[in-house]
Amino acid sequence: MRLIFLGDVVGEPGRLALYRAVHELRAEFNPALIVVNGENAAAGRGITPRLCEEFFTNGVDVITLGDHAWDQQDLVNWIDSEPRVLRPHNLQLGTPGKGSILVDTPEGKVGVLCLRGRTFMSPGPENPFTTGMDEAQRLRAEGACALLVDMHAETTSEKIAMAHRLDGVASAVFGTHTHVQTADARILPGGTAAMTDVGMCGSRDGVIGRDTEAVLAACINCMPCKLPVGGWPAVVSGAIVEIDTATGKAICIQAINRVYDR
Repeated sequence: MRLIFLGDVVGEPGRLALYRAVHELRAEFNPALIVVNGENAAAGRGITPRLCEEFFTNGVDVITLGDHAWDQQDLVNWIDSEPRVLRPHNLQLGTPGKGSILVDTPEGKVGVLCLRGRTFMSPGPENPFTTGMDEAQRLRAEGACALLVDMHAETTSEKIAMAHRLDGVASAVFGTHTHVQTADARILPGGTAAMTDVGMCGSRDGVIGRDTEAVLAACINCMPCKLPVGGWPAVVSGAIVEIDTATGKAICIQAINRVYDR
């Protein structure tokens, strides 16, 4: 079984490049599931129900979110109706939506779990290392022959630690949030594929998807300002992992990096 995970989608260039990449990747690799972190898809802040439907229409199977999950108010009132859109699992009890899903595919059930880190991020989430393990074990007990985890966190250390925590339970633990792909795709001793950050889908020549000149002005002047989404070309970054469905362990992992002009 092959699973594809693509990093944070930033604005319109990221969305349009993503749609092209998804069609290509399906044709080339025939994955059982394509999961995408979509939390910056709406002009760089959050995602809307309309854009979620657009993702699904263009071949995305599951959308994960992160610390920008509630930036678009209409998602708050809609997310309970769409189980394929996952906010972080370790938010407080009573938070709208769900943080995990078990998806039936022709090759078996695949669990997807979204977690949010706590270091250098706004306060609130429960401990992802305890709640994440509990939910990962539940998904495996309910028949997931493969389990993909999105660890949305600020620090590399927290993302690496989560991969080790879930080694042998999750099939793959992929980091998101920092938008810069790391060169450490590997398989841990227990059989879990890991990558500290899969990167993003967004402006290649911007600053983590934002307009370069606007970001530089903010850095130089130290004054509050708007940071619009950057332009084309756009990069689509992520990873593809192959799973042994008999064991749930990863066989191989490969980074994805594709660049698209408008």
